[in-house]
Amino acid sequence: MIEAFIESVRARLWPSQLPSNKLSRAVLVPARFIFALGRDLLSGDLSLRAMSLVYTTMIAVVPLLAFSFSVLKGLGFHRQLEPLIARFLSPLGEKGIEITANIIGFVDNVRGTALAGVSLGILLFTVLSMAQKVEDSFNFVWRVDRPRSLARRFSEYLSVMLVGPVLMTFALAIIASISSTAVVQSLQEIEPFGSGMLVLGKLAPYFLVIAAFSFLYAFVPNTRVRFKAALLAGIVAGAMWAAGGSLFAQFVVAASRTEAIYSGFAIIIVAMFWLYLSWLILLIGAQLGFYIQNPDYLPVGRRTPHMSTGLTEKLALMTMMLVAEDFFGGGHGWRVESIASRASLPAHQLEPIVESLRRNGLLTETVEQRLTPGRALSQITVAQILAAIRDTGGQHNFGWPAAVNALDESIEAAINAAVDGQTLETLVQAQQATANPT
Repeated sequence: MIEAFIESVRARLWPSQLPSNKLSRAVLVPARFIFALGRDLLSGDLSLRAMSLVYTTMIAVVPLLAFSFSVLKGLGFHRQLEPLIARFLSPLGEKGIEITANIIGFVDNVRGTALAGVSLGILLFTVLSMAQKVEDSFNFVWRVDRPRSLARRFSEYLSVMLVGPVLMTFALAIIASISSTAVVQSLQEIEPFGSGMLVLGKLAPYFLVIAAFSFLYAFVPNTRVRFKAALLAGIVAGAMWAAGGSLFAQFVVAASRTEAIYSGFAIIIVAMFWLYLSWLILLIGAQLGFYIQNPDYLPVGRRTPHMSTGLTEKLALMTMMLVAEDFFGGGHGWRVESIASRASLPAHQLEPIVESLRRNGLLTETVEQRLTPGRALSQITVAQILAAIRDTGGQHNFGWPAAVNALDESIEAAINAAVDGQTLETLVQAQQATANPT
């Protein structure tokens, strides 16, 4: 029944003909995004991953903060970490203050001499495992099948965890120092500058939240995310997080009776619920960013449109042609996402095709995830490209009738005869001759 309702709404939002009224069109665009996000929430995938991240966060939060705390302590800014945690836990009310004090107490007890040897290894493993779990969730949203390599994970995750807290701390310190200068204090006494600066001071933490969300949306997925998509998603998710924090704070006050039931466990349950809500908002924002960059997915969601064998073979030939032309012309190399965009195709539909070509040695991939030919262009035949796509992973004996085997052999012979002698090099030369006729 729910699926039928979703299909009926989808049919209304994507009619065969767009309405002529400009107001109706203006309403239709946000309605499509709201429908797509609501449909994805009902599927339960985002909620399930948010729950998983809550568990990971509870395990890794102290090691993560200890790692950041040790870096800030070396720079003399370790006390600036407490306001960041307190602001994040502010929707918990008095319990947020209590949790902040406990976390800072745990982290403050971590000494530099303790972060050595096995202890440092365990701490890094825990922190990197949490970062990998976050990347897996973002990759799921962005339909990315391949995570970062081990070397990239270690270097990029570690860089962000070292630099991120420092940048956030410096930003807060700069905001505090600017607001305390004599010039700013003098301007605050003059209207309307005073009211405007007061509003900006209150909005500054939310700008930092939006900046942090936008950075995560642009950096974490193992694919290229456009700045516009990351920024718009960060703005919406930041607003949702702020609104969610206000509503949750009221909920905590109204549900204070639960403390009598759960006793000392109430603080843990409330904290886990807030973590779940925060992760869910973050994933919803990531999903929004994906739809902004890939609006073709709005009506279908995670459903993969069927591709015929003929279309798959043509995509394989086009991929090899583009890579070969770029290689022949001394270009920088194509990425899977760029080829998919060129073909107006979702990237995850092209991934299996590229993987088949790589598995058969026709393509290779650099550290920067750029595609290059697997061997000389003259040694890659068209028959090999088609065979790589039509390969089913080995010969299976299903007791085929003799007539079926004979027909299959004749089809293979006809294909080989049609492309006999054609290589990737001859295809590139023919394409260049067609594009630049003399």
